[in-house]
Parts: sequence; C-alpha cells; structure tokens
Amino acid sequence: MCDTVANACDLAQLRHRALLTWDNEGGAAPGGHTEDLLSADAQSEISPNNAELVQLRVRVIALENTVISLLARSSEQQLDHVRELAAYICPRPGFSPHHLTIRAAAEMVHLVERARHFTDIAPT
Repeated sequence: MCDTVANACDLAQLRHRALLTWDNEGGAAPGGHTEDLLSADAQSEISPNNAELVQLRVRVIALENTVISLLARSSEQQLDHVRELAAYICPRPGFSPHHLTIRAAAEMVHLVERARHFTDIAPT
C-alpha cells in the first residue's frame, strides 16, 4: 500500500513537471533559454540509449503515417480545424519563440497536405 501511494506521488510530480513545460513553450524562459528541470543524476537515468532512440523513431513514423491515414478520411471542416490550430501556435506574450514548437506547427500543416494525396484512393 505504501509503495502504491509513493508511486502515485511520483507520477503526480512527473505529470506536474510535464505540464509546466507545456505552459512555457517546452521550457523556454523569457530569454529563450531552457531551464534545467531535472538534476544531472535524474537526467542520466532517463537518457535513452541507441536502441531506445531507434524504437522511438519507428513509433513516431508509425504514428505519423496513422495520422496521415486518418486525415485522408477527414472532412474539410476537420482539416481546416487542424490548420487553424497550427496557425494559433505562437509564442505567448513575454516568451521567445521556441523553434521546435514553430516547426511542429508547420509539420501539422504538412501532414494535412500529405493526406490529400490519399483522399482519392479506394479502400481495398
């Protein structure tokens, strides 16, 4: 029981840290610098090895292709919504632009455009 409560507290703290990074463009402070959210020991514990990075890349490719497949069957209204959300992504007042967030917004629009290539394919 005690371990369950401790794990729940750890998960709550990790979730809170993750949400904090969402509030400030992934950790970009007003000066544009990323603040260290974890100690050096904690960072070394979560540093992925090469096999984990390869597996992560495979999963991202699979997810990207799944999203393209879903977008290909989406209505024009849904596609417009994705484009509007991408256009909405911008630095908050007082924060500097975070290049990864801006690139992610451009990638959202790119996924919508790539999905257009598959809208006329008949299901097999």
